[in-house]
Amino acid sequence: MIKSPPTCEALFDSNTHHSPAPLTIGSVVVDPPILQAPMAGFTNYAFRQIVREFGGVGLQATEMVNARGFVWLDERAEHPDRLWGVADEARPLAVQIWDNDPETMARVGSRLVSEHRVSIVDINFGCPVKKVTQRAHSGSYLLSQPERMGQIIEGLVAACAPTPVTAKIRLGCTRDKINAIDIAQVVEGAGAAALTVHGRTAQDMFSGNADWDRISAIKPYLKKIPLIGNGDLDSPQAVVKAFANYAIDGVMIARACLGRPWLFSQCAAALRGLAIPPDPSPLEQRDIMLKHYALIVDRFGESKGTVLMRKYASCYAQGKPGARNFRSLIAKVGDAQEFHHVVNEHFPVTT
Repeated sequence: MIKSPPTCEALFDSNTHHSPAPLTIGSVVVDPPILQAPMAGFTNYAFRQIVREFGGVGLQATEMVNARGFVWLDERAEHPDRLWGVADEARPLAVQIWDNDPETMARVGSRLVSEHRVSIVDINFGCPVKKVTQRAHSGSYLLSQPERMGQIIEGLVAACAPTPVTAKIRLGCTRDKINAIDIAQVVEGAGAAALTVHGRTAQDMFSGNADWDRISAIKPYLKKIPLIGNGDLDSPQAVVKAFANYAIDGVMIARACLGRPWLFSQCAAALRGLAIPPDPSPLEQRDIMLKHYALIVDRFGESKGTVLMRKYASCYAQGKPGARNFRSLIAKVGDAQEFHHVVNEHFPVTT
């Protein structure tokens, strides 16, 4: 039996519901106030194009860019793959960068604004992976060095003006050293135009549940910049509840959208009190995946593109019957013929 799409009444009392106002970040209006998170290895141009066709996202972001790596490639007259498509892409669009050197960050931010004309430059102070934190002393490692964070933000704000600079953080480095309120005041004081907070510590990685109470507790300490909440937003219902229950100005959706690029359109409809569009049919999802694959191959070639697409295909299968078998098969494909064979034979699995 096919279920009808849930209506606004299924999510909230229509007599009391009010759609959240558009989010303003500097001069950039984000409407609806739903942001797509920057995710390394995933949110490239092909993925952003698929998301954009469904609609519902107010601000998209590239994969996070290593500022030092950007400089290294630039010196060799090479263009970072993570900026693929940025020049000709619809706006608004954010590029997230990371490093721990204020001068390098400012140099790269200036280039992003002057040459790539990005809408927003975002700073990653939240990545918890070891190669960023322990090896590069960047990402969430810097939550233990608020003074250095302030220097990085101040340098970028000056270099990028009038383009707004934003920051993304976690609650703290460890559960016994949660300092997000103090960090939020540093971020605002240094001139950032918005703050996004993921409701876990770096120690948590992606385990447990995001702590939205702690995210919301930051809001009274911000005098003028918006607060964006991030973590565990995996459905239109979760997004509606976040705006209804917590003191936030916007939400950022991350991992949940990787296999469901239509999620933003569903969340936007829910916030407006409209009927939520149903998921595409299994066969439509297969066609979306194959279109995604074609975009990747067009950019990177068949061999590299096929390898890159394996992880996306696994995301599309997540939660579906037979997903484990499909993932084991798709992980071995090496060319277009093999990819299409596995997808056509094993996706969708409905029994």
